[in-house]
Amino acid sequence: MNEDLLTYIQGFLTPERVGKFKEVSSTRTRHITVVTEGLSHLHNTSAVIRSCEAFGVQDVHVIEEIRGRRIDKEIAMGAQKWTTIHRHAWAKDAINDLKGRGYRIVATTPHHTAHTLANFDIKDPAAIFFGKESIGLSETVLDEADAYIYIPTFGFTQSLNISVSAAIIIQELMDRLRNSTIAWKLTEEEQLELQLTWAKANIKNIQGILQRYGQ
Repeated sequence: MNEDLLTYIQGFLTPERVGKFKEVSSTRTRHITVVTEGLSHLHNTSAVIRSCEAFGVQDVHVIEEIRGRRIDKEIAMGAQKWTTIHRHAWAKDAINDLKGRGYRIVATTPHHTAHTLANFDIKDPAAIFFGKESIGLSETVLDEADAYIYIPTFGFTQSLNISVSAAIIIQELMDRLRNSTIAWKLTEEEQLELQLTWAKANIKNIQGILQRYGQ
């Protein structure tokens, strides 16, 4: 991490902006991450990313079975600028990547062995998978999952919209993390790297500034 470069670039931002970057980066986590698998409607993927950003989940993994999809910026409301989005062509690719990073694979499904949201164990890093609006997660994810989680419902409606489910689960897990003794925050170096990324993204003439810094 080049702290001198960060300090240099911060000189082109207002003190209020620099302070906001420091404040928000200190609330981010990679202890949990969110994965969407082949969602049919772009606005649902975008809404999930917006919820992740709002509640402090830094990384979002998007499995795209159809190439060329793009995030709906109007729904995401700029959240894609502040989150780190990882794209995968296939579910198996995402699973292998996440397991390699030390995550448990957690499928959201009314599976008979699923944990309710209230009793889900948060002590270990978890990648929470959300599936297609119509059919849910693929057999690949369900077979590879280390755990299952669901939101109990009590009305005639047995399922919730994917973006609603994601918002409920993300908010609940983040609230529990923040009230726990788990080391859920980013490291100091990760926070500085994030501040540098955000600073670069918020300066129009960043390439010219970087060139002057190099000289």
